[in-house]
Amino acid sequence: MSMVTEFEQQQHATSRVVFISLAAAMGGFLFGFDTAVINGAVDAVRGSFSLDAARIGFAVSVALLGSALGAWYAGPLADRWGRVRAMQVAATVLAVSAIGSGLVVGVWDLMLWRLIGGIGVGVASVIAPAYIAEISPAHVRGRLGSLQQLAIVLGIFMALLSDAWLAGVAGGAAKSLWLGLEAWRWMFLVATIPALIYGALVFGMPESPRHLVAKGRLEEAGNVLRQVLGLRSDVAVEQKVNDIAHSLRSEYQPKLRDLRGPRGLLPVVWVGILLSVFQQAVGINVIFYYSSTLWHSVGFSEADSFTITVVTSVVNVLVTLLAIALVDKVGRKPLLAIGSAGMTVTLGLMALCFSKATGSGAALTMPEPWGMVALVAANAYVVFFGLSWGPMVWVLLGEMFPNRIRAIALAVAASAQWLANFAITSSFPSLAEIGLTFAYGLYATFALLSLGFVLYAVRETKGVELEDMTD
Repeated sequence: MSMVTEFEQQQHATSRVVFISLAAAMGGFLFGFDTAVINGAVDAVRGSFSLDAARIGFAVSVALLGSALGAWYAGPLADRWGRVRAMQVAATVLAVSAIGSGLVVGVWDLMLWRLIGGIGVGVASVIAPAYIAEISPAHVRGRLGSLQQLAIVLGIFMALLSDAWLAGVAGGAAKSLWLGLEAWRWMFLVATIPALIYGALVFGMPESPRHLVAKGRLEEAGNVLRQVLGLRSDVAVEQKVNDIAHSLRSEYQPKLRDLRGPRGLLPVVWVGILLSVFQQAVGINVIFYYSSTLWHSVGFSEADSFTITVVTSVVNVLVTLLAIALVDKVGRKPLLAIGSAGMTVTLGLMALCFSKATGSGAALTMPEPWGMVALVAANAYVVFFGLSWGPMVWVLLGEMFPNRIRAIALAVAASAQWLANFAITSSFPSLAEIGLTFAYGLYATFALLSLGFVLYAVRETKGVELEDMTD
């Protein structure tokens, strides 16, 4: 038996690595909570500050510009200070932003605090999947990496649930609640709770063994590997440390120039960028940022619109659990292909449904049975996304890049994702004024293009050690 084979048989997922992965994925919970909490506040904020479609679109999506900025600097920050310290910074920024957003006096300071919160989300979005990938055994890395997406969808669910509860208690998102503050302000303020929990959990997490090896702290790295992989043999620990050191010899200070390739960037970097862009271009965040407004506009009451939005987020959580069960059995690429095909059909059906609507804006109405068909299609769309592009992109971004460029390449890909998210989210109110049929037809076109991209460009990474990833 070779030494490599012996090592692969020895490593296994300890309860400690599962707990650590869950704690790291709490950053994903904040990611989902902070970005989705605006859903229940959109109409109230628009009314409070008398905003037109363009300005409410920017107010909702400005956090995503901050996320792009945070994602861009997360890699260098993580390489210099460590993955754990970077997560601590993200938790602090998110807590401060939540308080500031809830106490704003005008739309401009709301945009400022949302921008700051976005920076924290961007850092968390990069560091959590990278950290989980770096501490996980290869044979369960997909499932542990999928915890990031599970945490995101749970964060979305809790944000929408708290929005619905606060609006229900107050009698409407624009009505006063406790301390004379409107319910929409409390929607932002409650985000301080998960931020503080995340910060507390991070303090008990070990540093990534790959970061420790990169900094020359080999003994500490070996101790962490014993804890998270359950390695019993000193030979196996030493071999793993040496494997990491060998793969990291050119990674100590990764720069953008390391990503250069024959077509501007290395092929694997282009794949990462396009995975990020397509994940957003199919319009998923329109469902989670604007769904309450959307369903209200086609005849559902405000209370029913909140309920529908919460139910949709529950569907998202359930299918993400299914994705976690399948990712290391079926593989990343097949699930992406299934998701792309399903989203193309369901988005096309939604476009057809909205073509039957009459009126515009708040006066938009949809005759029966098209309203219910649109509702079913929207939830089916969420099923296909939650099974595939939601979790699989984060799994792939955390593991697909070679060790020597992982941090900087992930930062570039995540920044591209946030910029695409901003473009889709900020443009939706204006697209909706042109026509929802056009908007959803556009997203369906992107879903179809994503299918071709998966079939021809995405490589399967199931079961591959991080040290064996290539350009």
